[in-house]
Amino acid sequence: MTGMKSTTEAWREKFWARRRTRFIMASTVLLAGLSTAAVVVVIPRLASAMSGMDVSTMLIWLAIPVFIVAVAAEFVYMKRHGKSYDYRDSATSIAAGVGYQLLNIPWALAELAIFAAVSSLVPWQLEGWVAWAVALVGVDFAYYWFHRAHHEIRVFWSVHLVHHSSENFNLTTALRTPWLVVTSLPFLAPLALSGIDGKIIAASYAINLLYQFGIHTEAIDKLWAPVEFVFNTPSHHRVHHGSNTEYLDRNYGGVLIIWDRVFGSFEPEGERVIYGLTENVNTYNIAKINAREIVAIWQDVKNATKFSDKLGFLFRGPGWQPQPT
Repeated sequence: MTGMKSTTEAWREKFWARRRTRFIMASTVLLAGLSTAAVVVVIPRLASAMSGMDVSTMLIWLAIPVFIVAVAAEFVYMKRHGKSYDYRDSATSIAAGVGYQLLNIPWALAELAIFAAVSSLVPWQLEGWVAWAVALVGVDFAYYWFHRAHHEIRVFWSVHLVHHSSENFNLTTALRTPWLVVTSLPFLAPLALSGIDGKIIAASYAINLLYQFGIHTEAIDKLWAPVEFVFNTPSHHRVHHGSNTEYLDRNYGGVLIIWDRVFGSFEPEGERVIYGLTENVNTYNIAKINAREIVAIWQDVKNATKFSDKLGFLFRGPGWQPQPT
């Protein structure tokens, strides 16, 4: 009986594994189709029809129902597979996301004005599908360097630390975004010099962030090898959120993982990932999490006696200390 039971359980697990794989593949095809339709048809029309509104913020807010359904589905999956779920941690992540969006509404409008001012410096303008193609790839390339800088330069890390502060990894972790919303501007603004409308740049950045929502999960294993080679996937992003020594500061890509392969920051998923920081925050208070590293930098800069050390605490990597004299 025991052998029959184990055989039945193995068959059942294989059956559900096949169904999950088919569901994932069908969902990927559907999302790819919807994304293509959005890029080619919907978003350009919305951008032209809603000239006084910020399309990127609108896209994020329109995606909220999808977020809710996806988080609920992942919760059911985790419960069915006996995985723990930290409700307070997820509530902290959601609070961070809501705060980010509220603060981003006025900033996004200011950002569009800056993009417009930069694009006015060049005598040409890209339009139609060419503008969207250049913007989507250009934003992803800019995001790689934005993300890398936010790990390797402490003043930027003080902002990005918020996103890495959870010791869990699920779809709500994607919503754990910092409240200091301005640090992407230096990386995105140069794209406006290519003659792309600022609304297209902003919408492309929103699409990039929306894609990344879906890769914050343990419910999806490694995908088809060619997909894993080109795109950022849940497997690659689990590595990025790891505090394991070999996983620190790896896999910065947004949509494409190609940038990491080219610039030497790629690491495949191997041993089990330990999520969080090397020194965890040990609090669910999102205001304290946002302030933690900023306060620490202030203390280090204030206590440093040499000007070069003050600069080091700001612009060198996290954990940097001056050489003893």
